[in-house]
Amino acid sequence: MNVLVTGGGGFMGMALIKRLISEGHKVTSYSRREYPLHWALGVSSIQADLGDMEAIEKACKNRDVVFHLAAKVGIWGSYDAYYSSNVTGTLNVIKACRKQGVKRIIFTSSSSVVFDGSDLDGIDESYPYPEKHGSPYAATKAMAERLIIEANSDTLKTISLRPHLVWGPYDAHIIPGILKRASSGRLRRIGDKEHFIDTTYIDNMTDALLLAVDALDSKPEAAGRNFFITNGEPARVWDFVNSIIQIAGHEPVKKKIPEKAAMFAAGIAEWSHRVFKAKSEPFMTRFAIKEMCTNHWFDISSAKEILGYNPRVSYAEGFKNLKDYLKIGKR
Repeated sequence: MNVLVTGGGGFMGMALIKRLISEGHKVTSYSRREYPLHWALGVSSIQADLGDMEAIEKACKNRDVVFHLAAKVGIWGSYDAYYSSNVTGTLNVIKACRKQGVKRIIFTSSSSVVFDGSDLDGIDESYPYPEKHGSPYAATKAMAERLIIEANSDTLKTISLRPHLVWGPYDAHIIPGILKRASSGRLRRIGDKEHFIDTTYIDNMTDALLLAVDALDSKPEAAGRNFFITNGEPARVWDFVNSIIQIAGHEPVKKKIPEKAAMFAAGIAEWSHRVFKAKSEPFMTRFAIKEMCTNHWFDISSAKEILGYNPRVSYAEGFKNLKDYLKIGKR
């Protein structure tokens, strides 16, 4: 295949590119800066923003499939910045694919698009979008997902994948964020209740991305659909967090703070960041606390039945791989 990967410099983008190259595909990365690893892999690289319509149109020329991974991630920042990257950027990718005759778009969405502040216990893709999202990221990813699904047609087939907490070696967001907070000594368990979350190991996510391409070629019912993608092994929130912390050599988090107190403190932190126009992200946000204090696990039956998805790297094996990676990083 002749493939374009938007967001090719990110955690998922790099993992996908390595996999595509290993399978003999011709790959071009589209990102805002150059990455030495792309040169080492022999990957063509285009440096441009998704707002550059001319650049994205040229990038989509003669592609068999576009993996659209590029997005502004995180839980803090201006709504306009998220909208520009996640919504306008996605619309530009769709327009460019139509103009250049690309036949398939595989979009990486997020399970947060359906988070409404309540427990999500084994929900499937029929669960509705909330009337109001708790963060600019969730809101704009939901808009982008809708654009992708609505774009599906006989000439441009689309799929949207909804992973939850993608992690593993080389992760630049979730794991570093947890370790940074653990190193500060300020991390606290929130509340007394146990909550369960799904996570997605990076190799399982790349499996799902490639399976989505095959499904669009062989299964008409796959097109124009959303699919939850996880390990299918819900774990306690603080078991997951403490596993990462302990692998890195820190003591597990035992101290607690009441949920209401944590929400109040996060609200103050958010307020001060806005007032003083801080560029950094608050130590904790109300959206993050709400996510940690609710269940998030999903029914992946549709992905299994239609995409042929089967998580091959278990939770335990993933942590073994992460431990080995962190050990190498300390040398």
